[in-house]
Amino acid sequence: MNYRHAFHAGNFADCMKHALLVWLLRALARKPAAFRVLDTHAGIGRYDLSGGEAQRTGEWREGIGRLAGIGDGPLADYVALGGGGTDYPGSPALTAALLREQDRLTLVELHEQDHATLRALFRRDPRVSVHHRDAWEALRALVPFAEKRGLVLMDPPFEQPGEYERMAAAIAEVSRRARGLVQAAWYPIKGRAPVRAFHTDLAGSGVRDIVAAELYLRDPVDTARLNGCGLVVVNPPFGFEEAAREILAALAERLATGEPGGGWSLERVADE
Repeated sequence: MNYRHAFHAGNFADCMKHALLVWLLRALARKPAAFRVLDTHAGIGRYDLSGGEAQRTGEWREGIGRLAGIGDGPLADYVALGGGGTDYPGSPALTAALLREQDRLTLVELHEQDHATLRALFRRDPRVSVHHRDAWEALRALVPFAEKRGLVLMDPPFEQPGEYERMAAAIAEVSRRARGLVQAAWYPIKGRAPVRAFHTDLAGSGVRDIVAAELYLRDPVDTARLNGCGLVVVNPPFGFEEAAREILAALAERLATGEPGGGWSLERVADE
């Protein structure tokens, strides 16, 4: 409950997560049938990078600040949506920008003040509903979707012990309830051991068709630092792996710190 994403908005991890999210949303919109997106840790929706929180850490300068002005290539779509000035869209605002009239967005936020801010942001958008509730409880209550198609985005702050285990269990639960949904779950990379255990849990869960995309600023040896991040995607749409490789390579090039071990990877956690 202490986590406030305003301190970290637009950092390298946001860039990675949001660039891949934009591609996934575009893929869902290829078909005319309606879809729904459930964002389990929605935050406040938009972030002022000139505000006190963002300025205090300055993380965005090494993230979206390095991508501003990109007009072509695999990052262009994301940058056009999220890289213009100091008003940075979080996943709710990015998703809402890509919804069609028939699509729906369900936002879940437990922090009371952030929930109020989020509700105010979308109060005039009939496609968007905002819930003040626990993310993991919301998954059980809100899945499956009436639309039968869609995406579940999980992005916990990883402030509490057991988040990897809770997320692996949630992915398995969603798959049992609605096997065809796309799931995208973000995780930090501080050291390798928790990530390996997370992937092992997923591989043994019975969930099929899982891809893990990862971006590294440096070797994950100092576990006190955020050295990289990952996004596991269940049921990736056709073409995701090829597109993800291009997006990750472009991010790794633009966001490189020059430290040993920087780069990216894309691997299958579970086959189709």
